[in-house]
Amino acid sequence: MSITYQKTKPISLAEIGLDEKWLQERILEDPSILGLGDLSVIQRERKQAAGGRIDFLMSDPDTSTMYEIEVMLGRLDESHIIRTIEYWDLERHRWPNRDNRAVIVAEEITNRFFNVIGLLNRAIPIIAIQLSASQVDDKIILNFITVLDIYELPEEEDGGADPTDREWWEKRSNRQSLEIVDQCATLLTVNGKGPRMTYNKYHIAMGVFCST
Repeated sequence: MSITYQKTKPISLAEIGLDEKWLQERILEDPSILGLGDLSVIQRERKQAAGGRIDFLMSDPDTSTMYEIEVMLGRLDESHIIRTIEYWDLERHRWPNRDNRAVIVAEEITNRFFNVIGLLNRAIPIIAIQLSASQVDDKIILNFITVLDIYELPEEEDGGADPTDREWWEKRSNRQSLEIVDQCATLLTVNGKGPRMTYNKYHIAMGVFCST
């Protein structure tokens, strides 16, 4: 069989009249397109006690891992990062015996927010997936790429190398990035007791308290 080349045209879903609901329907039809495995949908648009609805709550039937998934069109913004982490925090308390993971899906994840998510990734199990869409004739092709996965501490890394302090980060980091970190720390406060913050040169660690 001969192979022919077909040029594709990158597109924004909103520009061609497709909305977030349409994207959710495609994911609902086949959750495996996210690249997270053969997941089962527990609930779509799951209502949260604190307000709002999480786009998807999914689970891996083989590992019992829970996935709190937020989907958005366009460029990722800080409100969606905070919302995703808030929903993850609420659900991990509902499922305390499960491994819970926060997932953000967006068409564009800029370096700024990629760095913020990278900082949080060492304290919060968060996965970032970038969606790219292209058009071939009258067909839409969706491609989901995991740009940030769950952080696993290397065996040779002691996790405490190059310690520094808040002042060091304030001088060298984007103010808005630290504000997002602070908001996440507030979300993870339990009974007035916030997570333990440890500042290192290459990451900020949060000691997250687990429910009992």
